[in-house]
Amino acid sequence: MSLNDNANQPSARNLPALLSDLNEQHRSCTVAVSGTPGGTIHVRDGLVVAMETPGTPGVEALLLKSGRLTEQAWTSVLASDRSHEHLARELVAAELIGAGELQIVSLGALFDAAFVLSLNRPTGWEVGDPLPVLNAGTGVTPERLVAETTRRFGMLAQEPGAIARSTRDRVHHTPAARQPRATTLLPPRHRHLLSEVDGRRTPRDIAFTLGRGLFAVLLDLRHLMGRQLVEYATPTAAERPSTAPRASTPSVKPPAPATTGLPRRQPHRTGRQTPALDSPEQRP
Repeated sequence: MSLNDNANQPSARNLPALLSDLNEQHRSCTVAVSGTPGGTIHVRDGLVVAMETPGTPGVEALLLKSGRLTEQAWTSVLASDRSHEHLARELVAAELIGAGELQIVSLGALFDAAFVLSLNRPTGWEVGDPLPVLNAGTGVTPERLVAETTRRFGMLAQEPGAIARSTRDRVHHTPAARQPRATTLLPPRHRHLLSEVDGRRTPRDIAFTLGRGLFAVLLDLRHLMGRQLVEYATPTAAERPSTAPRASTPSVKPPAPATTGLPRRQPHRTGRQTPALDSPEQRP
């Protein structure tokens, strides 16, 4: 029976409360979260085993972009398990990745997705039947998800709204970053990230390009900003859309025509004066 049935549908004031209800009931289901960016939460026996959102790379992107797996190897394993429910076991059995490493990558993707979903208030959610997902045995409790997300906000030392805005802003180099010795003392991870900053990419774009979690990218960008090597781009006046209220055409009467030249024909007076074109009566 579908979990959308009213008798089985849990009611909660927010997502953490919903996940706590599902945990108490040992439910197995999928929660489709709507909003910006929205996403999907996979629950097995009350534990969250995976989360997916377009706001940050998932397990597949992390494995492929980081070079841990080749596209060919990934496609081959997918063909052997189209349901994805046993995908983690197939990856380990084929010796493409160790079980411990896969769990670490999966857990990192899970926590990063929870962090991204917490940046904006969801517009709603729908609890449905469980859908197949790469499950590396990394199920966590709702309390642990909340604690980890809170820790990440504390490390960034910003309000969720400010972090959410920064993920959509473009990042570019400062003049200091162009100095020959500016990056000499940077660790390789920071130099690699700095090489992907081009003035057009947002932190989210950089995360997908590098195959890293969005939180890790934001944390490194914060470090680079502290060294005055990068900054978030502020739209120029030409690029920024005007937020000023639309103003009607000023009610300025045109100058009177010159009296020289041909005589003007005067309208016949009927007792009702025709309003001028810029008078209030004629304005839309």
